[in-house]
Amino acid sequence: MLRTSGFSHFTKYCEYSSIRVLGCKRRGLLMNCGRLSGLNNNLSVAFSKSVFQSCSEAKSRVFSLPYSSGARHPVSDTVKHLGKNSLSYSFQNKRPYSEGSSKPTSTPLIKLRTRLIVTCLLGVGILGTWYYLHSEKEKKLQLQRIEQLKKVAIGQGDFNLVDHTGKPRTKKDFFGHWVMMYFGFTHCPDICPDELVKISNVVSILDEDKTLPPVQPIFISVDPERDDVEAMAKYVKDFHPRLLGLTGTPEQVKEAGKAYRVYYSTGPKDEDNDYIVDHTIIIYLLNPDGLFLDYYNRSKTEENIAESIKKHMKTYVKLFT
Repeated sequence: MLRTSGFSHFTKYCEYSSIRVLGCKRRGLLMNCGRLSGLNNNLSVAFSKSVFQSCSEAKSRVFSLPYSSGARHPVSDTVKHLGKNSLSYSFQNKRPYSEGSSKPTSTPLIKLRTRLIVTCLLGVGILGTWYYLHSEKEKKLQLQRIEQLKKVAIGQGDFNLVDHTGKPRTKKDFFGHWVMMYFGFTHCPDICPDELVKISNVVSILDEDKTLPPVQPIFISVDPERDDVEAMAKYVKDFHPRLLGLTGTPEQVKEAGKAYRVYYSTGPKDEDNDYIVDHTIIIYLLNPDGLFLDYYNRSKTEENIAESIKKHMKTYVKLFT
């Protein structure tokens, strides 16, 4: 009777608390219960109190232990002796974490975000590499072009003339300035005046943009026999105020025309000793290094020429220091 009563109290308490009964192994407990069989009820009550006290100590020790989902929990070892029902009941009600539960995960979202980041980084890397190689190629081509222009520029396109004020002029006098140059003669009936008016208008258009450097217009005569200093001074007054007239001896004019590959030929004289000079009708553009940069024929309008010169000014790279 005492054994049954004591063990009954013990199993009911363990099923309710779901703890490991440390120091209260079932086999030893049964032995104690067997020894106490046949004693009076007072001793049975004392034994029961001792069992409850031992279980209470075990309870406090078990709940003070840290829980680890990966390790084998000590409660399961003891509860196996008490039955599956006790194990199910205790795990559902007393364990702080359930082994069967799982928290929602964001692994697919993280993987997608990682792929997007990696793809973006690869794209940026490829674009950066392409841009770098493209820039290096452009720089290399630009340097090659500069070297070629330097070789062409040495001793090319020079002249040694005098202006309409009688001052000697060479190409070096215009280094550092943009120059529009035209070859013609003062007795030209219509073509030369039209081209000089066009040059004057282009210069005026460019002057409206204060961010652009000024352009120096130059008129070189291919008729040195009639276009002396005085005739040139009188002629250039009808055009832009900055227009500079250049002339010289026949030999000097010939050298200037040859340097810029200008064709001109004097026609036969009439009864009034007048004649026409056939010549190349081209407007030359020289950059501040004195290099021939571009040319414009009669088909180019004032607006076309002005826009072209603006582009050349914006992309200009100085060759000589």
